[in-house]
Amino acid sequence: MTRNWLRTRAAVAGLMLAAAIVVLNVAAAAFGADTPWLFALDLVADLIVLAAMIVVIVRAALQAEAQEHRTRAAVEESHTRLAAAMDSAMDAIITVDQDQRIVLFNQAAEAIFRYGRDEVLGANVERLLPLRFRAAHPGHIERFGATGVTNRSMGDSTTLWALRADGVEFPIEASISQASEGGKRFHTVILRDITRRKEYQDMLARQQAELRELSARALEAREDEKTLLARELHDELGQLLTALKMDLAWLRERLPPGGAELAARAEHMTGLVDQTVTSVRRISADLRPLMLDDLGLQDAMAWLVGEFAKNSGIECRLDAPPDGALENVERAVAITVYRVLQESLTNIARHARAKHAWVILGTSGNWLQLEVEDDGQGIAEADLTRPRSLGLKGMRERVLYLGGSVEVGRAPRGGTRVLVRVPRLPMQAGATQSA
Repeated sequence: MTRNWLRTRAAVAGLMLAAAIVVLNVAAAAFGADTPWLFALDLVADLIVLAAMIVVIVRAALQAEAQEHRTRAAVEESHTRLAAAMDSAMDAIITVDQDQRIVLFNQAAEAIFRYGRDEVLGANVERLLPLRFRAAHPGHIERFGATGVTNRSMGDSTTLWALRADGVEFPIEASISQASEGGKRFHTVILRDITRRKEYQDMLARQQAELRELSARALEAREDEKTLLARELHDELGQLLTALKMDLAWLRERLPPGGAELAARAEHMTGLVDQTVTSVRRISADLRPLMLDDLGLQDAMAWLVGEFAKNSGIECRLDAPPDGALENVERAVAITVYRVLQESLTNIARHARAKHAWVILGTSGNWLQLEVEDDGQGIAEADLTRPRSLGLKGMRERVLYLGGSVEVGRAPRGGTRVLVRVPRLPMQAGATQSA
């Protein structure tokens, strides 16, 4: 406030002084010939004003120069801090102009690309790209500039590749931003070398594929053992039990008259044999339904659904494609679909508390789709990831190995829904198809 007051007073005084000099100049012009002292006074006053103006102009010029110096120093200091921040960054930072010429290349970029800063400044950024990507690079930049987006990740789900000074390609992840300055457009890329991470990911993928292959081989061997055991039970033990039943019938016919106790005992033994035959058939079917090999997947599923409804008391409906639609289904695929249905129905009987269940089997081109749904209490999210949910994990492993997909979640009717898609002919081990 004091400074403003002084400025106001100085302005008023300046105006008054200017007015006085104007009056003095007018008087000197009018009366200077008669009064030499007035002319001399006017000359002195003009010289004083001229000197004062020179002083003011010089002072203003010095102040402007000092301000410019301070501004330049501040800008240089800001640039120094920015350069220090860029060089201290752990990620490589590269800026290119609208002609794709490199204008910024920090120390991390030098370490990653193994180029000195002086070697690349002013060079085209294609120098850092593998040859196979250079033709498409300008188009990518042009499309990004047209979006108007200031920044985004590059590559999305794909792996990007860059080129070192020694000609070695390496994987990177990067983000790009754009900005305009002085009518020129600049693009800045922040990137990092993910060679080590990519190696770990590839190694993990190989290990998972090997484990899945091993699991599949173990399941295949288990299925073969089950098939062998089921046939042994069905054929060998079944024949022996049938022979035993026939011998018991022969013995009952030859019991002496009046042997009621012996007859009752023989009748009881015949009943035990019948129960044993039923148990053997059930165990054999649980191990491996022989009709899966003899009659095919659709008939085997129909039998399984019927047995489930009869034993559990849960009404179950099967919708299947017309006869012949499931021909040429690979044996491994048929076994997997059957086991998935078996596991799903077992879970419904044990945990769902359902009154109804629905099984839908359909085809679409080379794909089979199995959907199992119930109206029970539904599966909790925590149960989907429990370490001891071996049934669900085994189901997923079977399907994923064949190149299929599994979805387990809430059903529209409130219960649980299992949706499986699997190819008729299995893909290579470890391949997956996203639903």
